[in-house]
Amino acid sequence: MRLFYAIFLPEDVRRVLVEAQGKVSRYKGWKEVPPHQLHLTLLFLGERPEEDLENLVALGHRLGRQVPPFWARLKGTGYFPNEGTPRVWFAKAEGEGFGPLAQGLREGVRELLGEGALEAEGDRAFKPHITLARRKAPAPRVPPLVFGLTWPVEVFALVRSELRPKGPVYTILERFPLRGEHGRKQEESPGERPEDH
Repeated sequence: MRLFYAIFLPEDVRRVLVEAQGKVSRYKGWKEVPPHQLHLTLLFLGERPEEDLENLVALGHRLGRQVPPFWARLKGTGYFPNEGTPRVWFAKAEGEGFGPLAQGLREGVRELLGEGALEAEGDRAFKPHITLARRKAPAPRVPPLVFGLTWPVEVFALVRSELRPKGPVYTILERFPLRGEHGRKQEESPGERPEDH
């Protein structure tokens, strides 16, 4: 199954980005990401055997207990690649938790499943972003847009992507709440531990 870890967007942020997508919708060469699929990828895993699921779910919960909730910001747009002919138009994201989550997932997957499990992600540096549209044919760049969007990131997810003729279908397999120190204290508290029967 094709898997990735991601953060999905609240409705008010998504609504603004969908409005921004109107800048490229007039050009046939750009294909916008459907509103319900707008997300920020933390780690792309590609095709993984089903027996990896248990480890990947456990890793997500463990990391969620280490990283506290944080505020994300969207300031503007950019292109991949930045020079020459762009393939992707995206919104740049910032937030102090993105780096620890992406790095923690990468290290955790390497430890649990080996270096080969990171082949799909490659050695690209992590740049938090939300893909707004992909370029499928010749089409112009649109001028940069400026956002002033913020939202609290309190959960991330493990997602299954099924490639279909009309586009990928995403299914959230598990959600991982961010709890940071609060979650760790709960775990360490004797009163919070389940009793043996």
